[in-house]
Amino acid sequence: MPSPVSADHSAAQPPGRGSVEALITQTRRLKGDVNAVRRDAPSDGEDPQERWQRALYDLALHQLDDLDAHLAQLRDGPATEPAEPVGAPALRPAPAAAPSGSLISRVGSAEWDLLTDEATWSGELYQILGLDPDSPALTLDELPSLVLEEDRPKLTAMVTDCLVDGKPIDGEFRVVRPGGSVRAVHMMGEPVLGADGGTSSMWAVLRDVSELRRCHRTVSETRDSLQRHRRQEQTEHRIAAELQEAVLPPWRGSLRLPHQGPRTLDLAARRLPAATTTPLGGDWYDALELSDGDTLLSVGDLTGHGVAVASGMAMLLGAVRGMALAGSPPGELLGMLNQLLDATVQPALGSAVCCRYRPQSHTLVWAQAGHPAPLLYRDGTGRMLNAPDGVLLGATSGAVYGQAEETLRPGDLLLLHTDGLVPGHSPSAAVDRLLDLAPRFGAARTARDCLRAVVEEFGGAGREDDACVLVAKVTA
Repeated sequence: MPSPVSADHSAAQPPGRGSVEALITQTRRLKGDVNAVRRDAPSDGEDPQERWQRALYDLALHQLDDLDAHLAQLRDGPATEPAEPVGAPALRPAPAAAPSGSLISRVGSAEWDLLTDEATWSGELYQILGLDPDSPALTLDELPSLVLEEDRPKLTAMVTDCLVDGKPIDGEFRVVRPGGSVRAVHMMGEPVLGADGGTSSMWAVLRDVSELRRCHRTVSETRDSLQRHRRQEQTEHRIAAELQEAVLPPWRGSLRLPHQGPRTLDLAARRLPAATTTPLGGDWYDALELSDGDTLLSVGDLTGHGVAVASGMAMLLGAVRGMALAGSPPGELLGMLNQLLDATVQPALGSAVCCRYRPQSHTLVWAQAGHPAPLLYRDGTGRMLNAPDGVLLGATSGAVYGQAEETLRPGDLLLLHTDGLVPGHSPSAAVDRLLDLAPRFGAARTARDCLRAVVEEFGGAGREDDACVLVAKVTA
């Protein structure tokens, strides 16, 4: 504590006991509130943001503990001591040792008399420095022997500025205790002027801020970890998006098949991204003209998010194209996809629907693997096609996938979609909303107009996952 009287200023009047008591009550109430929030905060040790938040809670509690202790000291005033010379600091008796990890009562005081070269320390300062209370207090010349070597110039500069230029001391340095442990100490002090205006002594308050600095480091490290995690997520999102854009057919406007496709089917498709910051998922759509004039239509979804899932989606889509070009019908194709997922190193689940349209007979042969069935719109109404048997891809070895056939007519509209299109609804409710678009589809001239209606209806629906939509309109 500062000297009650010095040559250049008088001591400030202490605040009233009642006002300090009110501050203590408010501090303890706030501490209870913070502790309750900290206790309820999730912490599984894996999420960098949760670790960072918990570190901030711990730091706030440390600070409030410290504030509570110092307000109590301010309320109680200095302990009764033997009479001391005017200008001497009011030194308190040493309290019980503070609990481990606490900042309470780790504040000590000292005064160095420059005329007699005597030093007076409080009991708390002996505790902070780990010294025997019965040993003589160190002089200003001896104090640097306790300080970490690289911090000694900082302490010397602060003391010199105080004694020579009368500047207040306010800085930190690290001390090495006899057992070898290192503590961070914050020192604040001022010179005490004699009657002739010269510096006669120097008083200081030294505070052990080791736990506070540890909390600061924890907050800083968890914040840095969180930033690295976010940068990694951004990088993975960019890579996944680039991979998805490279693999999926162009979604702006209608899909264009190179040869016979445009004469039999008018196609349009689009991927609708999630409205949240969720990493990209494994949704896909595809339209491929086969060598015999048939057209393969497919949509699917691989569970999970991120680069690995986008890479798995690209693998599945490549397999779908390869097996379709080799002549595999939809049911057989899904069976081989199931074997492919079952044989991968990292287990994964997926859903898909594959359709093969034969323009010569207007026949649609299709199969599904745990996926929403295609919707067929005709003459202003719509219905869901009756789905053949089929389980999720990767769910069981040796799964067999059935096939169904549907005869289409010119003007019919086929809609394939992934299950993220209508969030927060049961599958039946999602289908009902899509079937309600039948009148708008009936009035539309092209597949692109129908796709635009879907996007207008569901594009801003706040999805938590990606979704894909493929529209095929029979033109001939």
